[in-house]
Amino acid sequence: MATYKQIQQWVKNVHGFTPKPCWIAHIKAENGKTTRIAANRLDPNTRQQPCPQNKRPAVEQALRHFGVL
Repeated sequence: MATYKQIQQWVKNVHGFTPKPCWIAHIKAENGKTTRIAANRLDPNTRQQPCPQNKRPAVEQALRHFGVL
């Protein structure tokens, strides 16, 4: 499985921006690929920084590229 750093680097090389790790986690959670909620999360039902709609396709493409989705 790819690390968040590898996913960030791939998106930066292909799409020209670096996604935040919380964006990657948000996309993974929406697709049922996470196993737990982070210990430092203030409210388990809401996200502080969800992935913006305009960045979602690039992050999803990276996750598909690495076989996560």
